[in-house]
Amino acid sequence: MGQLLVIILLTLLPISTASSSQTYTTYIKTSCNSTLYQQLCYNSLSPYASKIKGDPKKLCKTALSIALQAASNASTTVSNLQKQKTLTSYEAQVVKDCIVNVKDSIDEIKQSLQAMDHLNGSDKEFQLSNIKTWVSAALTDENTCTDGFEKGQKVSAAVKNKIRNSILVVARLTSNALALVNKLKI
Repeated sequence: MGQLLVIILLTLLPISTASSSQTYTTYIKTSCNSTLYQQLCYNSLSPYASKIKGDPKKLCKTALSIALQAASNASTTVSNLQKQKTLTSYEAQVVKDCIVNVKDSIDEIKQSLQAMDHLNGSDKEFQLSNIKTWVSAALTDENTCTDGFEKGQKVSAAVKNKIRNSILVVARLTSNALALVNKLKI
């Protein structure tokens, strides 16, 4: 009788785990519907479904962490461009400005993540307002990175593409994080 009970319990475990996992990914899918880049949102967050569960704060914190990692990767990519000896002086300045913007974005996302830890305190509305401001500022900094292309000066296609491709991912992830933060109820 004892062995039969163990066998029955063991066969039920994967079903409940699969069901929970499905529920968590459904929560992420539904949450991502409020973002501009829904598929990117789902693809970036779904690997963390079992960590996020159905917790909106964990969802936002994870989205911000993913945006931070992407911004760090973009910073490395753009910084590597600066080392190229073939850049014109204008291209070098565009790259330098972009590095500053991405580093500012990284700092703002880090501040947002730190503030997420204080959403349970007495000043939670203030903290949430700060998070929204910092994530918005990070998004502005990321978009400013490509402003140097618009000034009529010549920037090679290779430099433009490298910067645009890395910044595009960061900006979209940051936009998604902002949309999720904006839906956060505290």
